[in-house]
Amino acid sequence: MFDPVIAPSGTLLGLLQRGRGDGTLHALTAPRPEALAALNHCVLRDPRHDWQVENRSLYYARLYLDLNGELGEVEAHLFGAEDILDDDESRTGLALAVLGHLASYGRRDALALLRRYAERGANWAWALDELALRDDDAGLRALAAPVLARFPETPQGDAELALVVRDAFEPRPWRLWAEDPRAPIAARVRAAHETGCFDRWQRQMSPTGPRPGWSVGAVLDWAQQGVDRGAALHVPAARCLTAVAGPEDRAEILDAARSGTEGARCTALRYLADGDDPTALDLIENAVADGTAPVAEAAVDAFERMGSAGSVARARAWAHRPGLLGAAAGRVLACRGDARDSGLVLTALREAVRAEGPDAPTLWTLVDGTGRLGIGCAAPVLRHVYRETASSHLRGRAARALAATDPSFAAGFAVECLWDCEETTRELAARYAETGDARVVERLRRLAADPAEEDEVQTAVRSRFGPDAPAV
Repeated sequence: MFDPVIAPSGTLLGLLQRGRGDGTLHALTAPRPEALAALNHCVLRDPRHDWQVENRSLYYARLYLDLNGELGEVEAHLFGAEDILDDDESRTGLALAVLGHLASYGRRDALALLRRYAERGANWAWALDELALRDDDAGLRALAAPVLARFPETPQGDAELALVVRDAFEPRPWRLWAEDPRAPIAARVRAAHETGCFDRWQRQMSPTGPRPGWSVGAVLDWAQQGVDRGAALHVPAARCLTAVAGPEDRAEILDAARSGTEGARCTALRYLADGDDPTALDLIENAVADGTAPVAEAAVDAFERMGSAGSVARARAWAHRPGLLGAAAGRVLACRGDARDSGLVLTALREAVRAEGPDAPTLWTLVDGTGRLGIGCAAPVLRHVYRETASSHLRGRAARALAATDPSFAAGFAVECLWDCEETTRELAARYAETGDARVVERLRRLAADPAEEDEVQTAVRSRFGPDAPAV
C-alpha cells in the first residue's frame, strides 16, 4: 500500500485524516455534503501511515452517526471490481472496522453490509471478526455455508481451512460452527480445528534456531545466517548469548564487536550494551564510524538501551555531533537526562523538526523527554508538532508534553482532544480540559454514557464528576 497523501492541517480533510478533535468539530459546522465527502475520502483511502497501531475507526463511526451519514460510497468501495483485483486487507480494513462500530451503535445497514461482505468479499476474514463481536448466533450461523464454500473439499482446501481456523483472530464463529446442527458443517470445522492444533504441536516440537548447548560461535554464525537471507536476528541472538556466554567467552565477543561479520558484530554490540559493559561505548563509537549502515544502526540502538551513568555522560559528550550518534545522544538524554540536559534536548527537538519535519521518528522520544523534563520554552515547537504531524500517536505524545509544559493547554488543545481519535489522548483531555467551555461538559457526559468508549477514558471522566472533583 502506498503512503497516503495528507492534506494541509488547516483544511477539513487534513484534520479528519489526522484524526484530530478539531476535525469532528469543524465537520459538524461545515455544510453536510462537504463534511460527508471528506469523511468518505478518509474511510475509503486509509490515511494512516501505520494502520496496525493508529486508531481511526471509532472516530469516523461517531462522525457518521453525528452526520447521519449514508453508507452508499462505503458499499461501492467494498463491492467494486477492485476488491477482486486487490485483496490487501489494508484496502478495506478501515471501512470494515467503521462498519463494525456502526453496527454496535445499532446501525442495521452497517450490519447487513458486513454480513454481505463476509459472504462475498476478498477481505472476508476481517468482516467475520467484526461480526464475531457484534452479530447474534443466528446471523453467524447463516454465514457458515458461504464461508466454508470458499475452501474446496480437497486436501489443499482442507489445509487452507485448517490454517484459517488456527489463526482466527476471533474464534467465536468457528466454535459456533463446530457445534452447528448441520452435520457436514460441524464435522468439517472440527476436523480443521484438530488439524490446526496438530500443526501447532508439530511446530513446537520442531523448533528452529539456537538450542541448549550451542557455543558463542554458533550463535554468532546463526546471526550472520539471518543477514545472508535478509532477516535481522541480532536481537534474539544477543539474548541467546546471555544464556550461553561465560567469562571465558569475553575475548571472542569483543573481537566480534570490533571486526566480526555484520550479524556477529550487531549481536556482540547488543549483548555488551544490554549488560552495560563499560567497553561497549567505545565499540559503539567505532561501529558508527567504520561499520556498514546496519551495523551503525544496531550500534546506536544498543547505545540507547544502556542505562548506566556512563552512557548518560557519553551522551552529553556526543550530543553536539551530527549524524546518528548525535541524534541518539539526544534521545538518551530525553529518556534519562536531568534538568541540566534540558538545553540539549530542546536543541535536538528543534533540529529534528527543522531537518526531518513533524513526522520524524526521533520525535517520539524527544517529545516525551521534553514533557518529562518540563521544558516550558519547548511549547511552541510542541504545538507545531501537535498540529502538523500525521501520526495520531505522536500527536497524543505532544499533547501529554504540552500538559506538562504549556499553561494554556487545559483551555486550548485539551478541549479538542476530547474528540481525538486516540483513546489515550481523550483520557488525557478528560483529566485536563477546563469546563468553562459548555462543549466540554456536554462531551464529558456523552463519553461517560457511550458504551463504545474505553474504560480508561470513562474512569477519567468519572473523576471529573465524583464528589471530590472540581465543579463541572
